[in-house]
Amino acid sequence: MTMHHRSDGPAGAPALMLSCSLGTDLGLWDPQVPALARRFRVVRYDTRGHGASPVTPGPYDVALLARDALALLDELGIAQADFCGLSLGGQVGLWLAVHAPQRLRRLVVANTGPRIGTVDAWNARIAAVRRGGVAAVADGAVARWFTPEFRARAPAEVDRLRRMLLATPAEGYVGACAAVRDLDLRDAVAGIRVPTLVVTGSADVATSPADAHALAGAIPGARCVELPAAHLSNIEAPAEFTDAVIEFLTA
Repeated sequence: MTMHHRSDGPAGAPALMLSCSLGTDLGLWDPQVPALARRFRVVRYDTRGHGASPVTPGPYDVALLARDALALLDELGIAQADFCGLSLGGQVGLWLAVHAPQRLRRLVVANTGPRIGTVDAWNARIAAVRRGGVAAVADGAVARWFTPEFRARAPAEVDRLRRMLLATPAEGYVGACAAVRDLDLRDAVAGIRVPTLVVTGSADVATSPADAHALAGAIPGARCVELPAAHLSNIEAPAEFTDAVIEFLTA
């Protein structure tokens, strides 16, 4: 089973895989791809249950989603890649760094953590979506994704991401919610030896700057960069995000 994906950039360039947050598709990375594709073979994909990827019955777990990423790398003939994931995508990256480090050259994890939220909060969100579809949680998600200032100054971009969320199949969304709910890598991340950059947003209430700095402190040699943004830092601070990723991956 192949995840829907797109490749940009020279086929012979170093590979960089981009992994999405919960409730988004590969269009999440539109602001980054033009600059990244000048230096990398950029592979971005829709997470299982999202976008145009297959919707399989849930619940999912992060190990399953990480194996989807590995299968895509195998299909494309990529033995090793840089990896950049945001939120759920960042958890996929952490899992790979723990369980398949030989497949990663460098790792960027943004607005994420080895454990996010509480079981009760995730179960409540799953129940809300089962009752009323993804629309039932859309306002709350957008409020977490962006600061009020960004929502006021960039309504078209906020609307693009809202429409992306609303297009996410409910079964895929709740399956992925379960994956985030059940992941706990807090003890495992100290064993990561892949060079790692942690990106956070100064106004991120879902995965706080304090949590990000703690994650970076737990991974030997990891760096942390804080951007003026909420949870979708690559959208709210696109240039700063792209520059930080390129600087880290090409150092």
